Amino acid sequence: MTDERDMYQTSHLRIVPRRHWGRWIAAGVVCLLLAALVRAFINGKIEWNYVGQFLFSQSILEGLVNTILMTFAAMAVGITLGVIFAIMRISENPVLSTIATGYVWIFRGAPALLQLLLWFNLALVFPKIGIPGLFEWRTVDVMTPFVAAMLALGIQQGAYTSEVVRGGLLSVDAGQYEAARSIGMGQLLMLRRIILPQAMRVILPPIGNELIGMVKTTSLASVIQYSEILHNAQIIYYANTRVLELLLVASFWYLSAVTVLSIGQMYVERYFARGIQRLKAAG
Repeated sequence: MTDERDMYQTSHLRIVPRRHWGRWIAAGVVCLLLAALVRAFINGKIEWNYVGQFLFSQSILEGLVNTILMTFAAMAVGITLGVIFAIMRISENPVLSTIATGYVWIFRGAPALLQLLLWFNLALVFPKIGIPGLFEWRTVDVMTPFVAAMLALGIQQGAYTSEVVRGGLLSVDAGQYEAARSIGMGQLLMLRRIILPQAMRVILPPIGNELIGMVKTTSLASVIQYSEILHNAQIIYYANTRVLELLLVASFWYLSAVTVLSIGQMYVERYFARGIQRLKAAG
């Protein structure tokens, strides 16, 4: 009877969802700030016709191509070195492990801009490179802005990537290593066929983020006269003094490149996650 009486007394009440006033106020403040920012750009001293004029100019598009080329070249060097030094780092050979640790320590510790300048000025230390008596080249001819930037950014990236790969290798269950050894697999075959495919799920997201970060890091190469987006934009605004307009053009293309790579990263991660999703569905 008591339960029926309670139900009768509360049946006329209406359920009202909780009001999240704080969320609405915060959202309103953010919208107002964004509107003020957009208004400042619209009403600012920006000649938008210059933005449209140079958005698809040949110099800017050439810089975009060079930026993408440098991104993938440096990442190819970085991933190759990262895998090699990650394997050396987990090796039972103390010499290889120490060398890998020293590599990570040195190249993660030195700023990317410093490494760019060191490689570009390598001729001050080694005027010639090659094998004496067989073939030699002048270092200043070999160490072009492209080569210097690729080596500096790629080698530094390798130090970061090696830690990502090492973390991925260590995330694989120890039983997988033991099972591979029990059927007579060698170290390299085991890594290629058993360990790395399982570690990719852990390795890919940070590698994808580093690839996206590399697009923006290539802008540092402008200090050694590598013809990427920012460098070409600077050359133009040095001539016409439209600094902000050309920086907006460069920002647009950096954002576009990052957006495309982010979409690609999403599909690649989804591909390697299919096996895990099937396991969860089966469980």
